[in-house]
Amino acid sequence: MKKHLSLLYGVLIIINLFSPAEAIEGFYKTLFMDGGVGLNGLKTLPAADYLNYSFEYLATNTVTIQNGVMIQNENDENGVLLYPDGEPRFKLFFSNGGWMDEHGTSLGEEGLGRVRRFYYRGGSYTGACAGAYIVTIDSSIYYNLWPGSMIMVGLANTTVGGVIPDDSPLLHYYDFGNDLYIADIVHSRGGYASTLPPGTEVLLIHDKPGTGLHDNPSCWAYKDNDTTGRIVVMTSHPENESGGELRDYTAAVFQYAFDGAAPPSSKGFLANGEKRIMNKSTADNDPLYTKIGDRQYHHFMVDLTAGATNFVITLDGNDSFNLNLYVARDTFAFASLAGYADTSAGSDKTISIDSAAPGVWYIGVECATTVETEIVTWGYEYTGQLEVLNGVEYTIQADWNITDIAMNPHSKMGVSGLLVVQVEGNTATIRAGNLPPYSMKIFDLQGSLCWEPQTSPTTVIYRWQPESPGMYFVWMKSGKDILTKRFTVVK
Repeated sequence: MKKHLSLLYGVLIIINLFSPAEAIEGFYKTLFMDGGVGLNGLKTLPAADYLNYSFEYLATNTVTIQNGVMIQNENDENGVLLYPDGEPRFKLFFSNGGWMDEHGTSLGEEGLGRVRRFYYRGGSYTGACAGAYIVTIDSSIYYNLWPGSMIMVGLANTTVGGVIPDDSPLLHYYDFGNDLYIADIVHSRGGYASTLPPGTEVLLIHDKPGTGLHDNPSCWAYKDNDTTGRIVVMTSHPENESGGELRDYTAAVFQYAFDGAAPPSSKGFLANGEKRIMNKSTADNDPLYTKIGDRQYHHFMVDLTAGATNFVITLDGNDSFNLNLYVARDTFAFASLAGYADTSAGSDKTISIDSAAPGVWYIGVECATTVETEIVTWGYEYTGQLEVLNGVEYTIQADWNITDIAMNPHSKMGVSGLLVVQVEGNTATIRAGNLPPYSMKIFDLQGSLCWEPQTSPTTVIYRWQPESPGMYFVWMKSGKDILTKRFTVVK
């Protein structure tokens, strides 16, 4: 069976933690270019080649092909942009110019929702001309990712200049001749930002005297919060240029978007000796227990505050697929950062650490199996192990001995009912029970400590209001027993 998908095959190159090639660890490819219905069907992207980005493209004006790629098909429930758990499969999304109304209508609410989820789960968005319009709130058939509006100016087959503000992030990447100006940018019916909602950064300003474009924003960026990607859009068309400042302009936009993608998130803490079964599908809408996709990482945490001996991590999966296991202390366990790794063939892996230093330890599971590709008229189809598109099931377990905490007289069965979390609106109520001595912490999905109350043997109820909505974990330790519960706080 084949999956309708268009791509240019790229190779992951590991250089260092902050280089573009390195940072695609955990993603299938760096960039996806949308040239679907109503959009320009470009098949090359010089700035992406210049940056050594691996990318895919879709170049079709056929709704069924487009939606088979963007929404779902017989081999893929999630669409090309998303992993089975809803995480972004690419780090960047680039939308070509063209006709945004026709494109939004052809995608429908389900297709628009795929792009929205891509952004809100951490992928960054870029676009040119219509690709800028379609992120606005100006129509219900747009992505509605940027809470601002645009005005169209019907100038076609012309060029414009661009004035670079002296604090523009574009200058982080190139000096543009040190004159704060980019000349001769191709322009075709694009407009400008007519509102600048809080959080919007102006990167470039139109220079076209005597027109409605003049002195108005032509390129801007926006990031909703730390868990979303970054939007960076252009209202003109430098994306076809293969050299000089125009190519550098597009490359700078890509890099600023790239650098604004959300950091990795954790599936939560593993309790001592408790097996985590990762077998849910997209339709189950339970991402913390959903199967892993191709070239994806799943991250877990283990709190060894007091250190541990005989720390053993066990991964068990289907040996028809290759799953790799990594362990690191105090950082996410990517291959490039791991202190311990098992990358042998198959899916059954074990890492044993005789003595683990105190701290938070991270466990990374990587699905090294991916699809093969075959070229067709509109791009590429997927072939090979297509089952990986809907995810690979596995189990993960961590076992250890606490080194300096006395045995708790309560069994796990005895304490399991003593941590209850109830959420009402923006307030989480945590009932810890009377189980002295114990400690409690709340973490977000990135593993950052959000709150640590001063616990007391006489305290039964704690109430906590986070600074922002999202999914969190409450963690409680009593003796050797560690209990965790996940919960979601809304606005």
